[in-house]
Amino acid sequence: MSQPRAHGAPTLNAPTPAALIAAMRAGWRDFLAAPWFGLMVAALCLAAGWAMVAVTVWAGHTFWLVLGVFGFPLAAPFAALGTYEVSRLRGLGERPSVGRVLRVLWAERGRQLPFLSALMMVALLFWFFLGHMIFALFLGLKPMTNIMSSADVFLSADGLMMLALGSGVGAGFALLLYAMCVIGLPMLLDREVDYVTAMLRSIGLVIAHPVVMIGWAAVIAVLLVLAMLPAFLGLLIVLPWLGHTSWHVYAGLRVD
Repeated sequence: MSQPRAHGAPTLNAPTPAALIAAMRAGWRDFLAAPWFGLMVAALCLAAGWAMVAVTVWAGHTFWLVLGVFGFPLAAPFAALGTYEVSRLRGLGERPSVGRVLRVLWAERGRQLPFLSALMMVALLFWFFLGHMIFALFLGLKPMTNIMSSADVFLSADGLMMLALGSGVGAGFALLLYAMCVIGLPMLLDREVDYVTAMLRSIGLVIAHPVVMIGWAAVIAVLLVLAMLPAFLGLLIVLPWLGHTSWHVYAGLRVD
């Protein structure tokens, strides 16, 4: 049986590149030792990505794929919650199972985790809304039907300005959610702590150590984008690996 969860936010050590590399190695070991849950969640994300492509192509509005590709990293931490629990159980010397992980996640519905998850989803939806407004502002009157046949529109002056502004706004959203969740999500799964405290401690860590933590955010973003390029297939490996790694980043910084 799992140990009772400690109360209150833990003290956090300063992050270092060596600690992040160690977390990546530990995350890879967890993925190899218990790949079933991570593969299951990644397969659902893969199916969702294919469905998004199919719907936008069918509707003739494939420009929405740009927003989806930029928006996916905002929701990726939520998709990785199950891998956090797998790594947590392995760290306690306990054997994880699909049923056990699902029971723990289901039990979280009455705790603090749904509040932070809801904030993430609201931010993702707002990003889609704002991204569409930026698109309409610069390219709303351009004659285009899809990305593949309208590269010249994106390479126009208005198109380049739209891409620059949209990328900047998207990066701001991503950085804010990353700061809220990089430590906040695993902390809520690990401790009895309110979501505001977990979120503020996570943001505080990023502010206190911007070079290392923003560097880690860049690594996550690059890996996720590369994983999405081959028809989203890379997510089958990268998403669970990063999920396990994210838990070990938190566990490695936590002072028990």
